[in-house]
Amino acid sequence: MIAIIDYGMGNLHSVSKAVERLGCEAVITADPGTIAQADGAILPGVGAFGDAMQNLRHTKLDEVTKSFAASGKPMLGICLGMQLLFSESEEYGTHGGLNLLPGKVIRFSGDYKIPHMGWNKLSFHKAQSPLFDGLSEGHVYFVHSFHAKPEQESDLLATTDYHQQVTAIVGRGNVYGMQFHPEKSGELGMQLLGNFLSLTKN
Repeated sequence: MIAIIDYGMGNLHSVSKAVERLGCEAVITADPGTIAQADGAILPGVGAFGDAMQNLRHTKLDEVTKSFAASGKPMLGICLGMQLLFSESEEYGTHGGLNLLPGKVIRFSGDYKIPHMGWNKLSFHKAQSPLFDGLSEGHVYFVHSFHAKPEQESDLLATTDYHQQVTAIVGRGNVYGMQFHPEKSGELGMQLLGNFLSLTKN
């Protein structure tokens, strides 16, 4: 069973349906016991970093999420959910994150279109990652105005190019993050999500 963590922000339904299409049971939940018993957890997110962290702290789901990450079972952050894995964000002020991955989330800055929206090609940096088993680099769908800058190069699994190198997939141990929406990214997105789900069966 995959727990989709419900802290009041995120496209929970589309993520749940994608997980079910890939043959896994998905439960949208804010219950700490249900999350702790899950084989894997997904932290989705749409909206502002500060609001999301406030919701997580208010519901104590920040500690539940950290405990799940410490359990060694696979966890995936999607879009804002990936950004929340980092130490802090500068979105509308400075806000502390879950601090599961060292690094900062910063705003795109330059004379180009913001938000970054559309299909961009992934470049795999850690081809041996289990997320990439059997896959070739291809295009996925992004919508974001802020992007993560990991402190550790080893945490960077894949990037895309949008006027600079942009973090697309991160991972450390059992904790993964995807800046794009795999459930809205066609075949490659579903394959990446499927490879994550396969980790929950090991």
